[in-house]
Amino acid sequence: MTEPSHLDIALERIKILHETHPEVRAFCRFPSDVVGQDITPFHVPASDLLQQEKGLQRSNDPQLRDALIAMAPDMIWRETYKDSDIGADFMTRFGCYEIIGRDAPFASQCMRSFLVYHPPHLHYPWHHHPADEIYVVIAGEAEFHMRGQPSRILQAGEAAFHPSGTPHALTSHDHPVLTYVVWRDDFDVAPVWSETEG
Repeated sequence: MTEPSHLDIALERIKILHETHPEVRAFCRFPSDVVGQDITPFHVPASDLLQQEKGLQRSNDPQLRDALIAMAPDMIWRETYKDSDIGADFMTRFGCYEIIGRDAPFASQCMRSFLVYHPPHLHYPWHHHPADEIYVVIAGEAEFHMRGQPSRILQAGEAAFHPSGTPHALTSHDHPVLTYVVWRDDFDVAPVWSETEG
């Protein structure tokens, strides 16, 4: 019998997450049109940092955490802010790849989902986008910010919802964070920096 691949494990655990996590289930059901597709990997330095990361032991789903990390060498890592003035430190350490959607090992027309990785002591500045978004912490912890709301430290299993067009930001402190992020509606428009700090 063939052992399941990291992709198989990740997809199964993500499906379970969509079915059992109350906030994720309310936000977006797991799409019925998901099919595997071939992709050509694209590497960024954050992929190496994630694979070497030692601070993600605290996890609500170790199987999903491990599968997402193991997938890192084979994914299309995004460079969303490459042509902005965010700076080399952020571009070197911030990591994001798509899991389900367009540039992903699993295609869907109904949803896009991503892995987002922050090493310790990194600030993801205020930004916004048309898509509604939910973050679920898979491992580690970070401080989540959203305009009009008090900032919150979220740990494994906890979620943050960002409505369409609402500026939000994320800060990791002494710990890294690994998150599963889902977009719904208007998900073909990339994030842009917000004009003000929230």
